[in-house]
Amino acid sequence: MEGSSSKLFVTSLLMLLAISSSLVAMASWPLSTEFIKTSCRSTIYPRLCFSSLSVHANLIQTSPRILASTALNVTLKSVRSTCSVMVELSKSRGMSHRELGAMKDCVEVLGDAVDQLQRSIGEMGKLKGSNFQMFMSDIQTWVSAALTNEDTCTEGFAGNAMNGKVKTIVRGRIVNVAQLTSNALALVNQFASLHA
Repeated sequence: MEGSSSKLFVTSLLMLLAISSSLVAMASWPLSTEFIKTSCRSTIYPRLCFSSLSVHANLIQTSPRILASTALNVTLKSVRSTCSVMVELSKSRGMSHRELGAMKDCVEVLGDAVDQLQRSIGEMGKLKGSNFQMFMSDIQTWVSAALTNEDTCTEGFAGNAMNGKVKTIVRGRIVNVAQLTSNALALVNQFASLHA
């Protein structure tokens, strides 16, 4: 009988801890979302910034570092997804030689953007002490380079020689990726400015 009482006590205690953790997380959610909304005001695309990051409010809380890292991760995921879509689109029938060339070039520069974003995310984990400014400078350079690569991809689909459907799909995805990258760079710069 005594063993079942102690099991009941432990179970009740664990349930109480789980409930209190949930309540703390729910109580901090409005503060987290307000922090994200305020931080996103410094970006060029604040609505996209908020919509892409607010779903991560419990992770971000009120940390500028986690906010910047999360923005980089969200951007990386979007760039990878866009690359996959473009690879699939390039297998479509009826694409012109120019469209296929633009797709190939775009997938290549987006691959470079993936690498640059991955390096940036890796460096975010190393930010410490006297090397902070050096690592931050590298991160800012890589994110800027990723944005340049995305712009290069968009240029490949300029003009009237492209298929309307392919052009619309690709440009829409690339514009979204470029806007996410721009927002991530703004949040990285905002975080860096706190340590200047």
